[in-house]
Amino acid sequence: MSSKIHWIENLRGIACLMVVMIHTTAWYITNPTAIGHIDWNIANVLNSASRVSVPLFFMISGYLFFGERSAQPRHFLRIALCLLFYSAVALLYIWGFTSINGELSLRYLLQKPVFYHLWFFFAIIVIYLVSPLIQVKNVSGKMLLALIVVIGIVANPNTVSQKIGGFEWLPVNLYINGDTFYYVLYGMLGRAIGMMDTHKKPLTLVCAALFIMAVYVISRGTLHELKWRGSFADTWYLYCGPMVFLCAVSLLTLVKNTLNARTLPGLSIISRHSLGIYGFHALIIHALRTNGVELTRWPLLDILWIFSATVTGSLLLSILLQHLDTRRLVS
Repeated sequence: MSSKIHWIENLRGIACLMVVMIHTTAWYITNPTAIGHIDWNIANVLNSASRVSVPLFFMISGYLFFGERSAQPRHFLRIALCLLFYSAVALLYIWGFTSINGELSLRYLLQKPVFYHLWFFFAIIVIYLVSPLIQVKNVSGKMLLALIVVIGIVANPNTVSQKIGGFEWLPVNLYINGDTFYYVLYGMLGRAIGMMDTHKKPLTLVCAALFIMAVYVISRGTLHELKWRGSFADTWYLYCGPMVFLCAVSLLTLVKNTLNARTLPGLSIISRHSLGIYGFHALIIHALRTNGVELTRWPLLDILWIFSATVTGSLLLSILLQHLDTRRLVS
């Protein structure tokens, strides 16, 4: 199904590259004293713009499985095998090339991921599990806008508290709790927006402006937190935060409206190998950083180097894996 929908393929490729960018810039974001103010701000903007990547993956899954079709046993088998395979690869890497306690990682395998990025495989299982119960209906643009404003911003528990004279007016408490609620909501929004007739030029321009505005707010909010606390805080980076929520809705609509004619060549190969790239990329970045194969004296050049090397390396590993995994069980 996904191979016939060009905007889904392009969006998956974009989201995959954004995930790599998040982890490429993470070292600079969390070590602000190691680099200059301008370099940190550029890394901050790149990371802020890329925070939308994980919500986009949930939205893509929701579009595919929250409609007439739902996740089938083969999908559960594949995600379980992916979790086991990439956890095994991460364990081999930990035991062979790091000082991380691999025994503890193995002992708590079902409580937390072996390597930090593998948490997504646990979370996406929830989308698959609830998919037989959810079939998103066609909704009006006004109703969708109301949902986005109320649940995405006004009642979002991740919205930064706003007070007037001691009276807290944001966020409104609708007893929404937990990230999983928003992961499922992202899936439902992916399906709802995917079914809507959104191909209107004014809407496309509004979505582009909203995305830029939200990225600006995320980056400036993160800078404000840094100055206020004296250290990095991810308050504005949260995947379920209000500005990331706006980014997800606006970028999905923007890509759907502008990149649906064909799958772009570069994004096509990234999309086809997005699973493998996701599985391998964090290990490559860790290896490059911990072994000093980096250019930290020139932060912007280093970001370009780490990003390019990671995408290339994980893509090559994914291509190799697909040659071996002919049934595409983990690739």
